[in-house]
Amino acid sequence: MKNLLYLFVAVLLFSCNSKEKKDTKKTHLLAENKEIRTYLYGSFVGTFSVEERDTAKPITKENTRINILLKKITESEVTGQRIIDGKSKTIKGQMTKTGNTFYFTLKEYGDPKNDGVFNFEIQKDTLLVGTWTANDPTIEVTKRKFILTKKEFKYDPNLMLPEDDVYVDYVNPKKMEEQEQTEEQSQDEIEKDSINEDEEYESSSELFRAASSAILTINSSTTKLKESQLKNLKKLDLEILRNTIFARHGYAFKSNTIRQFFDYVPWYVPISENVNNQLTETETQNIILLKRFEKYATDSYESFGR
Repeated sequence: MKNLLYLFVAVLLFSCNSKEKKDTKKTHLLAENKEIRTYLYGSFVGTFSVEERDTAKPITKENTRINILLKKITESEVTGQRIIDGKSKTIKGQMTKTGNTFYFTLKEYGDPKNDGVFNFEIQKDTLLVGTWTANDPTIEVTKRKFILTKKEFKYDPNLMLPEDDVYVDYVNPKKMEEQEQTEEQSQDEIEKDSINEDEEYESSSELFRAASSAILTINSSTTKLKESQLKNLKKLDLEILRNTIFARHGYAFKSNTIRQFFDYVPWYVPISENVNNQLTETETQNIILLKRFEKYATDSYESFGR
């Protein structure tokens, strides 16, 4: 009987110790996964520029826009997302603090050959400054730098493109043959151009399409568009009006043609690769109508300096 009692006590003590260890482990895990510094969450947007490159190789993209989105910070790990040229990748790593400054080291996950590591600090909670270093030291750009400003994304159907900007499609120039130029120019124009032939020929040999002021007055998110509003618009007008809907929802454009009109708009924050579920009924109907008119619309080409 006494032996049974000892055995019961031993089993009870073992159970208590096991439970205590489990509870301790659970508490530790909860502490590790507890989110901290949540006020640092959000999008930091700015220019992603070249700092170090292989000059023997042609560079395909010198400067571009980047959004670093911090989503979760715990004692053990930081999780975020980076969006460049409309393409999103997960970034993960750690955060440390020295004084009042937070330092981050986050690795990209997706394509090992073209991925890299972000090292940056956050200053005054709103400015993110740092560098990106490529995993592969043989690629054309091995290091980039950035100074990003925190921007809050909020869908607002009333947002419009800035009136003081110029909306010219510089990405898709139309080459103008020398013979065509001669036929289109008057003799006086030819003589005038010949004075500065070396300086002017390069720019005058390219023509570009430009949007009209309609893109600054028509709101394709709040107003149900009518055919009468669209029938005389240029193809570029229609494209911009349609894509402004997506820009208001934070869509990350992959096309260079579209990004050139939105990357530097103050309110534009690319946060998602798919916003179809966020479109309103009015926006959905307008997109269908705009695409129908785009199919048959044309553009005029003019000469613009760059």
